[in-house]
Amino acid sequence: MLTILRFCHWMVNYRRPKICGATVFITVVLARRGDDLLLRYVDVLRGAVARTQAARPFVINAFVVLPDHFHCVLTLPEGDAEYSRRIGAIKARFVMGVRKAGYVPPMDLPVVSRGRFAGLKPGLRLEKREVGIWQRRFWEHHIRDERDYRNHLQYCWNNPVKHGFVAHPKDWPHSSYHRDNA
Repeated sequence: MLTILRFCHWMVNYRRPKICGATVFITVVLARRGDDLLLRYVDVLRGAVARTQAARPFVINAFVVLPDHFHCVLTLPEGDAEYSRRIGAIKARFVMGVRKAGYVPPMDLPVVSRGRFAGLKPGLRLEKREVGIWQRRFWEHHIRDERDYRNHLQYCWNNPVKHGFVAHPKDWPHSSYHRDNA
């Protein structure tokens, strides 16, 4: 019982690292795994990323879009540690963009299928104008050194191969692989 209470307390007070100028690997996932929303609206996602980058600059070291998630490696400017705000802005701009394009987002979140909260169905936070498109959180990893950096670039580029969409990273059209390996 005590372990569960500690875990819940930790989750309520969860804090992400704040390292100015950091390079960060990020994974963002749709609420409904298996959906292809990101590929159907890949241009909307690209626009959301570009508008966010214009408003709050950052370097895109690697980026790959798959049907239900995307991975990226971003580098923040010196003196800036706000990668979380950038991801939130990308997610919000994507939601607004798909709505403008005629997509009607689900007004509920799916039942959690894996992990500690499997079987639970979280409610939407309507006061935050939340809709059932994205998972609430995202996964991040601060890059530690050059080897870690190269490994995460490769992870991004090889992810479509890992998921069986293509045989080689160059065959996946929604990847920075083409920009960096031309």
